[in-house]
Amino acid sequence: MKPTKAELAAAVDLNVPDLIAPGLRVLFCGINPGLYTAAIGHHFGRPGNRFWPALHGAGFTPRLFAPWEEQELLPLGIGITNMVARTTATAAELRPEEYVAGGQRLRSLVEAQRPRVVAFLGIGAYRTAFGRPKAPLALQDERLADAALWVLPSPSGLNANHQLADLVTLLRDLLTWVDG
Repeated sequence: MKPTKAELAAAVDLNVPDLIAPGLRVLFCGINPGLYTAAIGHHFGRPGNRFWPALHGAGFTPRLFAPWEEQELLPLGIGITNMVARTTATAAELRPEEYVAGGQRLRSLVEAQRPRVVAFLGIGAYRTAFGRPKAPLALQDERLADAALWVLPSPSGLNANHQLADLVTLLRDLLTWVDG
């Protein structure tokens, strides 16, 4: 059910819990929850977000999952977290220091949960959080705790730089590396 304007306005005070378990194959890390996502309480919840179609198109899931089916990712070894927990209308509302603090929180989470790979969905967020202004899209030379790091574009419908086909290709590269 689509959230009302009042529910969207109230979502700024809501959190979306991490979808995580020890030893995941891939922990996807979004930038932060948007209002729609927080209002419905499920990651990548806005209808225009391309995360779920890209995940399926790349072969991570056997079918196209809806946001409210996110728990079905855990048996596939896939989890979801966010760099910054604070809900905003757009990521442009976040301050650089929030990314840095989010990177520190993420490092602790990765040390505790030990995923094989952390895949950032937002190159600018990754670059800011970890002080890597020239980080490319793809596998990084560094690691986060013991996890390999991949940087991918944001799947937000607001990201006009990368279309669904681009996301599918980049996620397929990640899947090939993970399963390779």
